[in-house]
Amino acid sequence: MLHTGRTLFHLEREGQEIPDAHITLGECLRRSGYTACGIGKWHNGRRAYARSFNCGAEIFLCGMGDHWNVPAYAFDPAGQYDGRCPYVPDPFHSNRLEFRDCDHITAGKHSTDLFVDAAIRFLQTDDGARPFFLYVSLMAPHDPRTMPEKFRKMYDPARIELPANFAAEHAIDTGALRVRDELLADFPRRPDEIRRHLAEYYAMISHLDDAFGRLMSALRSGGRRDQTIIVFSSDNGLAVGQHGLMGKQSLYEHSVRVPLVFAGPGIPRGERRDQMVYLLDIFPTLCDLAGLAPPESVEGRSLRPCFRDPSAEIRSALYLAYGASIRGISDRRYKLIEYAGGAAQLFDRQSDPWEMHNLAAGAGARAILADRRQKLAAMAAEWDDRDYPWPTRAGPRAGSSGRSVRI
Repeated sequence: MLHTGRTLFHLEREGQEIPDAHITLGECLRRSGYTACGIGKWHNGRRAYARSFNCGAEIFLCGMGDHWNVPAYAFDPAGQYDGRCPYVPDPFHSNRLEFRDCDHITAGKHSTDLFVDAAIRFLQTDDGARPFFLYVSLMAPHDPRTMPEKFRKMYDPARIELPANFAAEHAIDTGALRVRDELLADFPRRPDEIRRHLAEYYAMISHLDDAFGRLMSALRSGGRRDQTIIVFSSDNGLAVGQHGLMGKQSLYEHSVRVPLVFAGPGIPRGERRDQMVYLLDIFPTLCDLAGLAPPESVEGRSLRPCFRDPSAEIRSALYLAYGASIRGISDRRYKLIEYAGGAAQLFDRQSDPWEMHNLAAGAGARAILADRRQKLAAMAAEWDDRDYPWPTRAGPRAGSSGRSVRI
């Protein structure tokens, strides 16, 4: 979505491969005379990377891995990223070799520092003859959650405050309660274990924040800070104990809401906006700010109008989806979540920001529930979601009739 500006159900293989007809952000900027440099994690296929960037470093083509032993590729102008490196995954028990997709493995340096240092080298060596697009994608804060010791020491698990919506277990079968992420902590969730996970999560975020601070310093010392548009975001959030969950496989705010920061020329400083946007809007926004027409394959919307006018509406609601089992719609007041197993949740986003009180079974919410279901079905059709509506629906199982239900 980020690199193509396309909606979820208009991607190929969930974005793991990008067909030539879908012009990428880097490709668009390259065609307009930019030096496009790609560093770090790339999850969208080798061919798409090769046509998106004309320089790069430390290209990590895996989903996740050991932050202190990072397999990566050096940039290849020919776009051939097919080398493999041998390694021993468990030397204590076996000398059995496995192979990683890479042409080198960096040991003893954390992935965050490895990628950011590569980005700093680009800024220091680029001759400035052309405008640049620098894409830096970190592995952190993805597990395994390891970090330099000074950041780990910043957070004492015993002093970590649990979120208000912490729960020992999730009350509804989401269809994803036993995926990998959910197995990172014991069932039922224990407060002491969740505090430890949160301390590690916060430490990794502080580490990447420090690293990006170094990157901004390098940009400033090179004299290009005031001419550069900076965007910071993330692909998803994590539950880490909220609602009894650990991972990203839900439609609660802790998983679907991510930071999105724009800074640079033409962007107001120190202001916040609350418009409803997707990551796919970044592509057309950058085109708009750069004075470029976005490719016809882009489906996102420029956010530039709300930079100028805080009241400008980008869209009135968001369509939310996970796998084939969870669908939702969120507007400024309510969020509806429906599960393929038949359960439904309705939250008042204004009075219940932690999403703790399910209104779906209450008699007073019937009209709201019916309205949001109708809008959900309409948005599913608009998005070409062929998995929803589900063939059969058992109906909402939201708890005792007429009462809010804490989950």
